[in-house]
Amino acid sequence: MSFVPPGTGWPGDPATPDTPVALDPADVRRLAASSDTLAELTARQSVCRACPRLVEWREEVARVRRRAFADETYWGRPVPGWGDEHPRILITGLAPAAHGGNRTGRIFTGDRSGDWLFASLHRTGLAAQETSTHAGDGQRLIDTRVVAPVRCAPPANKPTPEEKSTCFPWMAREVRLVAPDVRVVVALGGYAWQAVWPALKDAGYALPRSRPPFGHGAEVEIAYDGVPVTLLGCYHPSQQNTFTGRVTAQMLDDLFSRARSLAV
Repeated sequence: MSFVPPGTGWPGDPATPDTPVALDPADVRRLAASSDTLAELTARQSVCRACPRLVEWREEVARVRRRAFADETYWGRPVPGWGDEHPRILITGLAPAAHGGNRTGRIFTGDRSGDWLFASLHRTGLAAQETSTHAGDGQRLIDTRVVAPVRCAPPANKPTPEEKSTCFPWMAREVRLVAPDVRVVVALGGYAWQAVWPALKDAGYALPRSRPPFGHGAEVEIAYDGVPVTLLGCYHPSQQNTFTGRVTAQMLDDLFSRARSLAV
C-alpha cells in the first residue's frame, strides 16, 4: 500500500472510509464549501485526489521511501490543517515535505524545517513540546493552528499554478472557519505571503488596497468583522535559510513572541 487508508488507526487521522473524496477541482470547491466544521473539512482535505501529478508523486515517495525511513509506513496522503480549533495565531507555509509531512501525516512534522519551527513555538509558549516527530508523539499547539496552501508534497517542492488553484478552496475555507478567533496571521516565506492574501479576502477580511512587499518582520494591519488582525511576514525555516544564517533561532523567537503579544 502506497498510502494509509482512512480510518485504519493512524494517530490523528481525521477521515473515515466514508469520507467523500474530491477527484477534480469542481469536487474540491463543492466539498470545501459544504464543510461546516474543521473536523469535516480536514477529513475531506486528507483524502483529496484532485491533482493527478501530486497523487502519483506522494504515493510513489511513500512506496519507495527514503533509506533512513525504509522500515516506516508513510502517510502518503494530503496533509490537513492542524492545531488549535480556536486559534489566536494562524501560521501558513507552502506544502508538506516529501519525507516530512508526507511521511508523518502532520504538517511540518518530521523534517528539519519543522525542527526549527516547533522548537521556536515551544520556546515562545505556543507548542507543548520542543519536537514534532510523528503524529502520535503528544505534540500540541497552544492557541495556534498551521495550514498550507498546497496539501500534497510536490515534486521538487514546486506545485504548478493549476495545482495551487485546485487546492486553494481547502485553505480558503479553513481560514474562514477559524477567522472569528484569529488575531495574528504568520506567513512563512514569500509564497505563503502571496497565497494567504486571496484566502484572507475570500474569508471576508478587510485588506489594504495593494499587497505590501514580503519581508521578515513585515507587519500589515488587516481586520475581520471590524476586529484588528495583524499579518506578519517570517522567513521560512528551510534548510537553505537556516544553514546560511538568513534565519536564526533568535529571529524566529522574536517573531513568534511578537505574534503572541499581538494575539492577546
